[in-house]
Amino acid sequence: MSIRNIIKIGNATLRKKSKPVTSFDEDLSTLLDDMKKTMIEKKGVGIAAVQVGVLRRAIIIEVDENEYLELINPEILKTKGSVKDSEGCLSIPDFYCDVKRPKYVQVKAFDRKGRAFTFDAKDYLARCVCHEIDHLDGILFVDYTDEGKKYRSKFEHEEG
Repeated sequence: MSIRNIIKIGNATLRKKSKPVTSFDEDLSTLLDDMKKTMIEKKGVGIAAVQVGVLRRAIIIEVDENEYLELINPEILKTKGSVKDSEGCLSIPDFYCDVKRPKYVQVKAFDRKGRAFTFDAKDYLARCVCHEIDHLDGILFVDYTDEGKKYRSKFEHEEG
Protein backbone atom coordinates (compact mmCIF):
# COMPACT_ATOMS: atom_id res chain seq x y z
CA MET A 1 0.00 0.00 0.00
CA SER A 2 1.18 3.47 -0.90
CA ILE A 3 0.26 6.92 0.27
CA ARG A 4 -0.86 8.97 -2.72
CA ASN A 5 -0.84 12.72 -3.22
CA ILE A 6 -4.13 14.49 -2.55
CA ILE A 7 -5.21 16.82 -5.35
CA LYS A 8 -6.11 20.27 -4.03
CA ILE A 9 -8.72 22.84 -5.00
CA GLY A 10 -7.70 24.68 -8.17
CA ASN A 11 -6.60 21.47 -9.92
CA ALA A 12 -9.02 20.94 -12.85
CA THR A 13 -9.11 17.16 -12.26
CA LEU A 14 -11.34 17.72 -9.20
CA ARG A 15 -14.02 19.18 -11.49
CA LYS A 16 -14.13 16.23 -13.89
CA LYS A 17 -16.82 13.56 -13.77
CA SER A 18 -15.45 10.16 -12.82
CA LYS A 19 -16.08 7.13 -15.03
CA PRO A 20 -17.73 3.94 -13.76
CA VAL A 21 -15.49 1.11 -12.59
CA THR A 22 -15.79 -1.77 -15.05
CA SER A 23 -12.98 -4.07 -13.89
CA PHE A 24 -13.13 -5.44 -10.38
CA ASP A 25 -9.54 -6.59 -10.41
CA GLU A 26 -6.22 -6.30 -8.60
CA ASP A 27 -5.74 -2.73 -9.87
CA LEU A 28 -9.00 -1.70 -8.19
CA SER A 29 -7.97 -3.44 -4.96
CA THR A 30 -4.62 -1.63 -5.02
CA LEU A 31 -6.36 1.70 -5.62
CA LEU A 32 -8.77 1.10 -2.71
CA ASP A 33 -5.96 0.03 -0.39
CA ASP A 34 -3.91 3.11 -1.33
CA MET A 35 -6.93 5.40 -0.88
CA LYS A 36 -7.57 3.98 2.59
CA LYS A 37 -3.94 4.36 3.64
CA THR A 38 -3.86 7.91 2.26
CA MET A 39 -7.10 8.87 4.01
CA ILE A 40 -5.85 7.53 7.35
CA GLU A 41 -2.44 9.20 6.97
CA LYS A 42 -4.05 12.55 6.12
CA LYS A 43 -6.60 12.17 8.96
CA GLY A 44 -9.65 12.20 6.70
CA VAL A 45 -12.97 10.41 7.18
CA GLY A 46 -13.69 9.92 3.49
CA ILE A 47 -11.91 9.97 0.16
CA ALA A 48 -12.87 9.66 -3.50
CA ALA A 49 -10.58 8.23 -6.17
CA VAL A 50 -10.57 11.55 -8.01
CA GLN A 51 -8.87 13.12 -4.98
CA VAL A 52 -5.83 10.95 -5.71
CA GLY A 53 -6.03 11.69 -9.44
CA VAL A 54 -7.96 8.61 -10.57
CA LEU A 55 -11.19 9.38 -12.41
CA ARG A 56 -13.09 6.27 -11.34
CA ARG A 57 -16.29 6.03 -9.28
CA ALA A 58 -14.78 4.66 -6.06
CA ILE A 59 -14.94 6.04 -2.53
CA ILE A 60 -13.99 4.99 0.99
CA ILE A 61 -15.58 6.28 4.18
CA GLU A 62 -14.56 5.61 7.76
CA VAL A 63 -17.73 4.33 9.45
CA ASP A 64 -16.20 3.68 12.85
CA GLU A 65 -12.69 3.36 14.20
CA ASN A 66 -11.05 0.68 12.05
CA GLU A 67 -14.26 0.08 10.08
CA TYR A 68 -14.42 1.32 6.50
CA LEU A 69 -17.08 1.36 3.80
CA GLU A 70 -15.94 0.87 0.21
CA LEU A 71 -18.40 2.05 -2.41
CA ILE A 72 -17.81 1.34 -6.08
CA ASN A 73 -20.14 3.01 -8.61
CA PRO A 74 -22.36 4.33 -5.79
CA GLU A 75 -25.81 5.62 -6.64
CA ILE A 76 -28.23 7.40 -4.31
CA LEU A 77 -31.65 5.78 -4.64
CA LYS A 78 -33.60 7.75 -2.06
CA THR A 79 -33.20 10.73 0.27
CA LYS A 80 -35.24 12.09 3.18
CA GLY A 81 -35.08 15.22 5.27
CA SER A 82 -32.23 17.68 5.44
CA VAL A 83 -29.83 19.05 7.98
CA LYS A 84 -27.16 21.74 7.86
CA ASP A 85 -23.77 21.04 9.42
CA SER A 86 -20.08 21.80 9.04
CA GLU A 87 -17.98 20.10 6.36
CA GLY A 88 -14.34 20.06 5.41
CA CYS A 89 -12.32 18.21 2.77
CA LEU A 90 -8.84 16.79 2.26
CA SER A 91 -8.73 18.63 -1.08
CA ILE A 92 -9.62 21.95 0.57
CA PRO A 93 -7.40 22.11 3.65
CA ASP A 94 -8.20 24.41 6.56
CA PHE A 95 -11.62 25.56 5.30
CA TYR A 96 -14.97 24.55 6.74
CA CYS A 97 -18.51 25.75 6.15
CA ASP A 98 -22.06 24.64 6.88
CA VAL A 99 -23.69 22.67 4.07
CA LYS A 100 -27.27 21.41 3.81
CA ARG A 101 -27.42 17.67 3.09
CA PRO A 102 -30.06 14.92 3.29
CA LYS A 103 -30.58 13.47 6.76
CA TYR A 104 -31.06 10.01 5.23
CA VAL A 105 -29.93 8.33 2.02
CA GLN A 106 -30.41 4.89 0.54
CA VAL A 107 -27.47 3.88 -1.63
CA LYS A 108 -26.76 1.12 -4.12
CA ALA A 109 -23.10 0.29 -4.75
CA PHE A 110 -20.68 -2.54 -5.44
CA ASP A 111 -17.89 -3.92 -3.28
CA ARG A 112 -14.35 -4.50 -4.53
CA LYS A 113 -15.34 -7.96 -5.80
CA GLY A 114 -18.18 -6.57 -7.93
CA ARG A 115 -21.01 -7.70 -5.65
CA ALA A 116 -23.96 -5.29 -5.54
CA PHE A 117 -25.43 -4.18 -2.22
CA THR A 118 -27.84 -1.56 -0.92
CA PHE A 119 -27.61 0.20 2.43
CA ASP A 120 -29.19 3.00 4.41
CA ALA A 121 -27.22 5.85 5.93
CA LYS A 122 -28.41 8.60 8.22
CA ASP A 123 -27.04 11.69 9.88
CA TYR A 124 -23.22 11.93 9.73
CA LEU A 125 -22.77 8.87 7.49
CA ALA A 126 -25.39 10.21 5.05
CA ARG A 127 -23.46 13.50 4.95
CA CYS A 128 -20.18 11.71 4.23
CA VAL A 129 -21.72 9.56 1.50
CA CYS A 130 -23.23 12.60 -0.24
CA HIS A 131 -19.97 14.58 0.06
CA GLU A 132 -17.90 11.78 -1.48
CA ILE A 133 -20.41 10.98 -4.25
CA ASP A 134 -20.38 14.69 -5.14
CA HIS A 135 -16.62 14.37 -5.72
CA LEU A 136 -17.33 11.72 -8.35
CA ASP A 137 -19.43 14.26 -10.24
CA GLY A 138 -16.89 17.10 -9.96
CA ILE A 139 -18.81 18.89 -7.20
CA LEU A 140 -17.13 20.29 -4.09
CA PHE A 141 -18.80 21.19 -0.81
CA VAL A 142 -17.78 24.84 -1.34
CA ASP A 143 -20.20 24.97 -4.28
CA TYR A 144 -23.21 24.94 -1.95
CA THR A 145 -22.79 28.17 0.02
CA ASP A 146 -21.95 31.81 -0.68
CA GLU A 147 -19.12 31.60 1.85
CA GLY A 148 -17.74 28.53 0.06
CA LYS A 149 -18.08 30.11 -3.38
CA LYS A 150 -16.11 33.16 -2.16
CA TYR A 151 -13.37 30.89 -0.85
CA ARG A 152 -13.40 28.80 -4.04
CA SER A 153 -12.96 31.91 -6.21
CA LYS A 154 -9.44 32.34 -4.78
CA PHE A 155 -8.41 29.10 -6.49
CA GLU A 156 -10.68 28.66 -9.51
CA HIS A 157 -11.80 30.89 -12.33
CA GLU A 158 -15.52 30.82 -13.00
CA GLU A 159 -16.51 29.76 -16.49
CA GLY A 160 -19.22 31.45 -18.51
